[in-house]
Amino acid sequence: LCCCEYEERRGQRSRLGSGLRDCQELGDGCDRWPRCRPLPPGALRAIADAFAAALKINASLVPPLLLLPVLLRVAALHLLLALLVLTSLPALVLWYYYLTHRRKERTLFFLSLGLFSLGYMYYVFLQEVVPQGRVEPAQVLTLTCGLVLMLAALSRAKKDPGYLRSPTGKGKAHCQAMDLPSKKVTGSSNGLHGVASLGAANGEARGHSRLLAGEPEGMRKDWCARCQLVRPARAGHCRLCGRCVRRLDHHCVWINSCVGEQNHQAFILALSLFLLTSVYGITLTLGTVCRGRMPLVALFYCPGAYSDYSSALSFTCVWYCAIVTAGMGYILLIQLLNISYNVTEREARLALRDNTGRRLLGGLVVDTGHYNRGFLCNWSHFLSLGSPAPQRSAEDIV
Repeated sequence: LCCCEYEERRGQRSRLGSGLRDCQELGDGCDRWPRCRPLPPGALRAIADAFAAALKINASLVPPLLLLPVLLRVAALHLLLALLVLTSLPALVLWYYYLTHRRKERTLFFLSLGLFSLGYMYYVFLQEVVPQGRVEPAQVLTLTCGLVLMLAALSRAKKDPGYLRSPTGKGKAHCQAMDLPSKKVTGSSNGLHGVASLGAANGEARGHSRLLAGEPEGMRKDWCARCQLVRPARAGHCRLCGRCVRRLDHHCVWINSCVGEQNHQAFILALSLFLLTSVYGITLTLGTVCRGRMPLVALFYCPGAYSDYSSALSFTCVWYCAIVTAGMGYILLIQLLNISYNVTEREARLALRDNTGRRLLGGLVVDTGHYNRGFLCNWSHFLSLGSPAPQRSAEDIV
């Protein structure tokens, strides 16, 4: 490959495999394979990274583009194949999630899987369902508008979640009223807090929280030793992004970004629009494939679904959408409950670890007791996230 030259658009000559000639693992593999000798651990990953670097693509983007259409079309061949694929595919995705989470790696696999799943489901809907004549143009337009709005909200959710870019000077960053804990936190004589649970997340060492001189006792600030800055209350350090985020909720692998103060509303909007659009598309498809049956009944009992390949593919995609929708619906439910109790995923995880929170509603939500001000006040606070703090006059301060 290193000898295969080609001419670029700018007239410069380059080699097809120039990015692979420095890959020691590839050269070693070419020597081992003809002799049937096994590769050392980690060699295949290094070779894949070298190919991705040579082709200037991210290797984690490729598997969803190749595997998803193949697996769904194989599942449409027979009911038993559908059961095998639709049960093994979520298990593989969960396994890869825990693998990357344990290694603390960022990956575009889940974002690529989500976007390509949307595009492929929409393609199957237009190619297999709409031509059967039972879907009205207005219904197709409604589904398309929901998909476009969801992608717009997703684009907004991928923007700045509220990164802390510069150290906060003394007296320059003030917490809002809803960010003040309801319980006072007492500081020791050396300036360290006795309670540092809300500041020690995602592998951060304890003992870095300290009270700034001149600040009220309830307005607790944390010092991040990794970012070398003072962060306001409820901010946290993301070990995957390597940065501190205001009101950090969690790092979402589906958007490959953190969910924080600036994009939490867009994240909830994207989830809601996805659920509405997905349920609407599932209903239209089941109404075409399983005529005369209620959508919920047709999802579990549709005798003519595998009578022809087109109906089988549509029904298989419906079940794939239903599995994804159920997972995203659970995430949205947890998010809505956390907002109702004014607690973030990070704070709930820390409260469970330190045994300082209460499990409510069968363990679906953890009430830390620090920021809960009631249902209406909690939602009012959430809807005002990201808005500038009201300026107070000198007379109000006095």
